[in-house]
Amino acid sequence: MSVRPIDAWLAEHGEGLIATRRHLHAHPELSRQEHATTEFLMERLELAGTDVRRFASGTGLVCDVGEANGEPRLAFRADIDALGMDDEKDVPYRSQVPGVCHACGHDVHTVVSLGAALYYAHHLDELPGPLRFVFQPAEEQVPGGALDVLADGGIDGVDAIVGLHCWPKVDVGVFGLRSGSVTSAADRAEIVLHGPGGHTARPEETVDMLRVAASVVADLPREVDALIGEDGAVKLVFGSLHGGDAANVIPTTCELKASVRTPRLDVWETLPALVEKALQRVLDGTGAEFDLDYTSGVPPVVNDATLIDTVGQALRAEFGPTGVVEAEHSWGGDDFAWYSREISAAFVRLGVHDPAWAGRLDLHVGRFDVDERSIAHGVRALVAIADAHFDRA
Repeated sequence: MSVRPIDAWLAEHGEGLIATRRHLHAHPELSRQEHATTEFLMERLELAGTDVRRFASGTGLVCDVGEANGEPRLAFRADIDALGMDDEKDVPYRSQVPGVCHACGHDVHTVVSLGAALYYAHHLDELPGPLRFVFQPAEEQVPGGALDVLADGGIDGVDAIVGLHCWPKVDVGVFGLRSGSVTSAADRAEIVLHGPGGHTARPEETVDMLRVAASVVADLPREVDALIGEDGAVKLVFGSLHGGDAANVIPTTCELKASVRTPRLDVWETLPALVEKALQRVLDGTGAEFDLDYTSGVPPVVNDATLIDTVGQALRAEFGPTGVVEAEHSWGGDDFAWYSREISAAFVRLGVHDPAWAGRLDLHVGRFDVDERSIAHGVRALVAIADAHFDRA
């Protein structure tokens, strides 16, 4: 029985891809500072003879493999930035940059796409159609580097885009798929309450500022739900509250900060006005005034049903019927959403958990790591998806 070209290539280069992942993991860079990572990727892709272009923002790049000849390209997206946090693992490839860590798996995403691009660059006879590999900066920075990619023509001539994302809740060798909304919008609301201040002995004579702030924390989420007419459509959670310094002084101001999330695109588009109206209702009759600074972050990622069906067929053919599970909806956000507003998009969960490990590590924790067999699985997945996409077209 003959060995498939992708299997032969991975048998020869799989250890090198793992070494590349470990290099990137040890040398992480924050959003919009990914200069060394960009140079590292450009060097390898240019040596392979691919058509490479750095983004005008200075970091990140786009790589084309195959001539389009008027045919729309299929794109694969990898995010290349790291998180601002310490790496707490005791491994040889632990981050060498204090306070910066690939704790979200972006190093894995990058190496998977790099591997697929290098494979096709050396096996053009296996290329099913024109491909683009987008190595995107600044995913971790709201509203995200995807907007820079769009502004720079990064998906011009592309009609569909696929992005893999590490998912430690799923075992290695398994992929999670979901049609429709798969992540949530992630916004930020900063509220400053104002009042005359006063003595804590006479709160009835003034605006009892911290009591009012407490009512905002407790009641604003419920008021937002009431205005929508549906419980659970929005998750509004306060993470910061600051007001006053002395036990016997009612402060004149209080600052509150909250995240605001929703899986529904229609709700997300109304949230700034809706949160302001809900806040007015909560504060009605208290005497407090407010300033609201509402920042829209990223919309929900909405997976295209047809593209997800194609991806599912490809992954089941490659990994068997147990290799695909339904992905749960995430209340987290990802700027891949901006692509899903422009073209057909599929955000795919890549299982990275080693079943032999005790417990499961979550994303964004200092001990986050992956079963590195997921890298070869990811490369195989991209090759299978490319074949299925162009076969279906």
